[in-house]
Amino acid sequence: MPTSQDMTTDPDTGLLDALQHQVAVFARRAEQTRLGGVGQVRNSMDRAAYLLLNRLDQEGPMGVKALAAGMGIDSSTVTRQVAPLVDTGLVKRTSHPEDGRAVVLQLSPRGQARLDEVRSSRRELMAQVTEGWSQEERDSFCTLLTRFNSALSARQSAAAAEAGAEAGAEGVDTGEVTASEVPPTS
Repeated sequence: MPTSQDMTTDPDTGLLDALQHQVAVFARRAEQTRLGGVGQVRNSMDRAAYLLLNRLDQEGPMGVKALAAGMGIDSSTVTRQVAPLVDTGLVKRTSHPEDGRAVVLQLSPRGQARLDEVRSSRRELMAQVTEGWSQEERDSFCTLLTRFNSALSARQSAAAAEAGAEAGAEGVDTGEVTASEVPPTS
């Protein structure tokens, strides 16, 4: 297996430099525009809210720990991000169907309507941005971007597991939750 040193001296160095530059530009542009959609809905929902609502829509009601694990973030982060969604009525807390003492988070009808509105706006933005692309180009881009995100997630999970193993060897609990993000299916 080539080492990082081998990879940087590879003939693809120029291509890898161009790739890392384009990823950096994409990250900046995505943050600037927030890829929030078009029209009045543009930028009306932040990334964290969108990802949380989308996961609840795709996977159904779940507890904070399951939601955090599925998103690869800490439970305290999910709790903090969900609070305004509950306050605005987009998410509701309900009793767990099998254990009435436990609480699960569920997308409310208002949350579903709002998510549908934002998805539609974002879908329109993607259509506009890729207007001159063929269906094959859109499919390829989506496949490659999904693959790229999966590789980044796997790398992050491996690094977190390694850090956890090192901390465990030292008797320290990192409290980190690791899991990959599942791309939306809609």
